[in-house]
Amino acid sequence: MITDIEEYFTLGCGRCARFATADCSTRHWAGGLAALRQLCLAAGLTETVKWGHPCYMHAGRNIAIFGAFRDDFRLTFFNAALMRDPAGVMEKQGANTQHADMIRFTDAEQVARIAPVIASYLAEAMGYAAQGNKPPKVESVIDLPDTLTDALDADPDLAEAFHGLTPGRQKSYVIALSGAKTVATQVARVTRFRDRILAGKGANER
Repeated sequence: MITDIEEYFTLGCGRCARFATADCSTRHWAGGLAALRQLCLAAGLTETVKWGHPCYMHAGRNIAIFGAFRDDFRLTFFNAALMRDPAGVMEKQGANTQHADMIRFTDAEQVARIAPVIASYLAEAMGYAAQGNKPPKVESVIDLPDTLTDALDADPDLAEAFHGLTPGRQKSYVIALSGAKTVATQVARVTRFRDRILAGKGANER
């Protein structure tokens, strides 16, 4: 995965074989991603790279992160449970997502059309970070398979990303692994799921 922010906008995230090719999703959505970047920087957010993607921070807290896919690109908010979404533009990433946490774009011009909304949402999220507000924690105890626990212990990046997932997304991996008949199959599935976990997705999300 890339660690330099400029590489994301010129080459891609580095997480698949399409990296640094014309087929990379970041190339397809270059205009829209650049427009989102300018909005985040104009808001006064600090630009970093996390999990191979541009991540924007304020007051020491993650505010939002970019994602580019074949069919769309996304601005995903951390601590989305706090967001009010008066414009009704936010969506859930999947069936296991508890709260609407992203704005999905299917054409680059959408960013310019709702730029004032995006700017106001970024300001709202920054306000929560500055005040130290966090959504109430939902207590959920998930019994992880030994193969997953071993993988997390051996891979700090994977562990950080997994524990940052919503309880629903974490549970989706437990269900997917529990359906495996052998330990070898579980290990293979954990390996296959790694990139998806690092991207903040559930087991059934693309």
